[in-house]
Amino acid sequence: MMLFVSLASIGLAQTTVKEEKMSTSNIDNQIIKAPEFNVKNWINAEGKKTTEIKLSDYKGKFKVVYCFQHWCPGCHSKGLPDLKKMVTALEGNDKVVFLAIQTVFEGHHANTYDKIIETQKKYELKIPFGHDAGDDGNSRSNIMTNYKTGGTPWFILIDQKDNIIFADFHLNVEGAIEAIKSLDKSTRGVD
Repeated sequence: MMLFVSLASIGLAQTTVKEEKMSTSNIDNQIIKAPEFNVKNWINAEGKKTTEIKLSDYKGKFKVVYCFQHWCPGCHSKGLPDLKKMVTALEGNDKVVFLAIQTVFEGHHANTYDKIIETQKKYELKIPFGHDAGDDGNSRSNIMTNYKTGGTPWFILIDQKDNIIFADFHLNVEGAIEAIKSLDKSTRGVD
C-alpha cells in the first residue's frame, strides 16, 4: 500500500466521478488485479512483428501501458508526447517496462496494424507496440473491455505485484516520473 500512498500524495490517484471504472480512489481502497492483456498482434522495440506479449512476461516489474488510436488527435497532441517524456526520463531503468497498445473501438479502417509501426517510428519510441481490435480484429479492444478504459488516450499503471494503481485519461506525467524513480530507490537492494 506504500506505493498507493505515494502516488496519491502527488496527485496520481484518480478522483473523478468514474468510481465504477478502474479507479485507485475507491472508498475501500480495494486492490484490483490486472487481467492478462489478450492482445495477439505486437511489434518489438525495433518495429518487427513479434510473438504475443503477456502481462506475465513482466512479473516483478512496474508496467506503464499507454492506450491510443492512430486517428485520435489527443493521442498525438498530449498522450504520445507524454509517453515519450516518460520513456526518455526513465531510460535504462530495468525495473520499469513501457508498452503502447492501439485499443481500437472505432475506425477500424484507419486504426490498423500498420499504424502502430508508423506511430512507433514517428515518436521514436523503442518500446513494444500492440494492436488490439478485439479477438476478431474488427470489434471492441480486449484491453478496453478487460481494463474498463474509457477511450483514448489512456494510461494504465500496474505495480510489481500486478495491481492496477492508476487508469485514466489524465496523468500527471512529472509526478508519475518522480513516483517511479522513488520506487526504484525504495526497492534498491530488496528482492
